[in-house]
Amino acid sequence: MTGTIDYAAAGPLTTISATHAAGLDDLPATGFEICNLVRHLVIQPHDAQKLGIVENRFAENQLRSTDSIVGALLALNPAPLTVAREPAQRVIGTCRHFAVLAGALLRYRGIPAKVRCGFGTYFQAGKGLDHWVTEYRENDRWVRIDPETLGSSLVPNPGDLAEGEFLTGGEAWIAFREGRIDAMQFGVPGTENFGPGEIRGNAIRDLACLNKVEMLPWDEWGRMTDSYQGKTGADYDELMDTIATVCAGNDEDAAANLYAAQDLTVPASLLP
Repeated sequence: MTGTIDYAAAGPLTTISATHAAGLDDLPATGFEICNLVRHLVIQPHDAQKLGIVENRFAENQLRSTDSIVGALLALNPAPLTVAREPAQRVIGTCRHFAVLAGALLRYRGIPAKVRCGFGTYFQAGKGLDHWVTEYRENDRWVRIDPETLGSSLVPNPGDLAEGEFLTGGEAWIAFREGRIDAMQFGVPGTENFGPGEIRGNAIRDLACLNKVEMLPWDEWGRMTDSYQGKTGADYDELMDTIATVCAGNDEDAAANLYAAQDLTVPASLLP
């Protein structure tokens, strides 16, 4: 994929088919209002478990495409997505599903949107926990918003995150390389998966997101598995330096050209 990236247009995982168009009637006009819908459309697995939702529904967190997420929502409740769902009628998913659904609805409305993969620093003091958020273009800037935590008190303003409250994979990598963070405090909550490998993995996922390929948090490709297992070396870390620099900029051609490099492109076998 080369050339300027159109963030107002859907990508392979954020396309919503015409068969679901009725469910998208009367989407709000503003980015914030669209993202605010999503907190009533997705539910985390641990919250679903507390509600006693039937076990076979937990496979919903494996849904990659927005079209399948919207289809699952409308199967549970055929009302338009502007209608808030009771918790048991929400799709079971991770922070990635909140962010991707928000990004897809923004693009459907013609609002430029990016999904970002990285780490939230507001969940647990001193730690960066694996997290996904959304960005949308408003006037002359990108607004970084956390659709999952809207309406909560976890962070002062989840509708417009302040610098440092969320770090993309690349931003976390730069901070690690400069000695500003301890990589062993960055990872996946509830697991032992903390350290530089987690930051590398999210940097690669974020590069894919900037190319409108928003994978599941546990998808791996290229040399990611080797990185998690500590089998990569200085050359791979230097590649991470490049990825981090590109992802921190607004050069869409650079992001597209880097993504097209060997081992960084998501294999076709993982896409719809």
